[in-house]
Amino acid sequence: MEHIELFFKSIFIDNMVFATFLGMCSYLAVSKKVSTAVGLGAAVIFVLAITVPLNWLLDQYLLQPGALSWLGAEYADYDLSFLSFIMFIATIATMVQLVEIVVEKFSPSLYNSLGIFLPLIAVNCAILGGSLFMQSREIPTLGLALNYGVGSGIGWFLAILAIAAIREKIRYSNVPPALRGLGITFIITGLMAIGFMSFGGMLTGGDDEAPKADEATQVEASKEDLNKEKVLANNIKVNE
Repeated sequence: MEHIELFFKSIFIDNMVFATFLGMCSYLAVSKKVSTAVGLGAAVIFVLAITVPLNWLLDQYLLQPGALSWLGAEYADYDLSFLSFIMFIATIATMVQLVEIVVEKFSPSLYNSLGIFLPLIAVNCAILGGSLFMQSREIPTLGLALNYGVGSGIGWFLAILAIAAIREKIRYSNVPPALRGLGITFIITGLMAIGFMSFGGMLTGGDDEAPKADEATQVEASKEDLNKEKVLANNIKVNE
């Protein structure tokens, strides 16, 4: 249940574009055609699925206070958390370059179709945001880190795919001259963000908290009734 909850939260509720507005440069620049948006979105999913778990391992076994205790007791007090940014960025840049080399070597056709989009991923702040959010939310296991990376990538993919499809259709619409281009794109993005905010009530535990509150209220009410019965019984004894 925890995996499913985190997966859907990272896609809809904590969407990288609509909730935190990360990756907006690539989102706006590469969303003019659906085909290019699909290529970049798939590459973002792949890179997030690799870098978030790798950075989780770095954070757990190198960067956190006391993470170096596995080297010995004398290293237990070391705190390398100040290196988080540079280590995460280095990991992302390395993986993007590695992916670019492997794709160019084994699938030249895919490399040519992606073109400039592969190196663009290295400067996509949504990639770094995924690792930083993973760290700040203290995701406990490697499996959940992988889950979060894939879910965040899918959320970004859905965002750029949706805006690309709308922008392709809106070319044939009668948009006021002052709003053509980025103007109407920002307005549509804001409306889509409002739509995604409607998912905020999903998987938040609100349905589970209400019965608990009702149970607590019932317990308090039963205690009050019991006290009243005791007081009444004492009064009856006194009167007798």
